[in-house]
Amino acid sequence: MKDINIDQFKVTQPIKISEVNTSISLDADKKEKKKALKKTRKKLAKWQDKLYAHGKYSVLVCLQGMDTSGKDSLIREVFQGFNSRGVVVHSFKTPSKRELRHNYLWRHYVALPERGKFGVFNRTQYENVLVTRVHPEYILGENIPHINSLEDIDEDFWETRMNEIRDFEEGMVDNGTIVFKFFLHISKEEQKYRLLRRLQRPEKNWKFSPSDLEERKLWEEYQNCYEKAINNTSTEKAPWYIIPSDDKKAARYLVAKILREKLLEYEDVQEPSVSPEVEKNIDEYIAALKEE
Repeated sequence: MKDINIDQFKVTQPIKISEVNTSISLDADKKEKKKALKKTRKKLAKWQDKLYAHGKYSVLVCLQGMDTSGKDSLIREVFQGFNSRGVVVHSFKTPSKRELRHNYLWRHYVALPERGKFGVFNRTQYENVLVTRVHPEYILGENIPHINSLEDIDEDFWETRMNEIRDFEEGMVDNGTIVFKFFLHISKEEQKYRLLRRLQRPEKNWKFSPSDLEERKLWEEYQNCYEKAINNTSTEKAPWYIIPSDDKKAARYLVAKILREKLLEYEDVQEPSVSPEVEKNIDEYIAALKEE
């Protein structure tokens, strides 16, 4: 398999999303990619055990992408080796009535992972500058003071929202949350193929909704909103990674590889030392148990 430099996927300067590749060659067949993922996720799961014992950091993995980009299957494949107590997945759908009675970031804040754990956001706080930007009428349901009509939702509104999201993420990081943001980047042609597969395979029919086709008509608007969001919110503390995702197996491996390599940079994450009392008397404790 080709050696991959993970920094090539990190957004460090403004990007033109139409110029970013949706596919990548790893010089590997399906079996090799599956094997590479298995090896990497096993190491990642071991690191999570250490994170849990250390208890000072948490990890937040944010996944965004167009419909059919592979978020659900990526979560299943990348995190399947984790201890179930060590990872919590949240899928953010249309806000509930209760959620709409709070600031738009509230439901994301209360879902943040506790120290020692991974949190995965399947769709994220960025829905608030993506879906709502394509469909600004949704903003009216938030009952925000001074927002009484669509005319009140101008460019300054979206810029303020992105500033708030940046502040939200900076606060997370400053308090011990390691933030990863992945945009699973697929082509319009690949989405068409995946939607057709959902329709042509009976066991996949449940995944399809007529609204998928309506949203597909807005492809260019969504791409434009993603571009603006990524360019305005990729920071050193909470960078975006754009993952070529036309090949699901390659995308899963790349996400796992980035997580693994970047988390190893946190060299202070170690298992706690054994207390002097336990270390001194460990043989005695073993003997006592064996004599029961």
